Amino acid sequence: MTNTKARTAAMISPVAQEAQDEARALARDGRTGKAVRRVRKGSWLKRGPAREAVGMLADGHTLPTSSAQALAALRHIDAPLVAELTALLDDGQQIAAVKLLRERTGVDLAGGYHLVLELGSEPETQ
Repeated sequence: MTNTKARTAAMISPVAQEAQDEARALARDGRTGKAVRRVRKGSWLKRGPAREAVGMLADGHTLPTSSAQALAALRHIDAPLVAELTALLDDGQQIAAVKLLRERTGVDLAGGYHLVLELGSEPETQ
């Protein structure tokens, strides 16, 4: 069963490269439970999104390893959401931006906060 929010959270949450490599090897050996625990230890992911991440790793996908890469992934997945978040940040509504990001993507509080910080730290492009 694929949970869309869990999959999105997995796609936009940074996971340490070492954790990705180890989880991929564990999943390849059929040790999915250990792979999920390894991903969780190397990220902010909860159990559901971590399971999705392991599935993606097993399928050959690479996950972001930094907030900048995670933000790039979010832009690719949902550019209109990034525009909404940017508008909230421009209005000084950082908490509202984190809340909106969490509601739409299923990302956890720490991950949402760091993504919003990354978006807020980008230089203006106009």
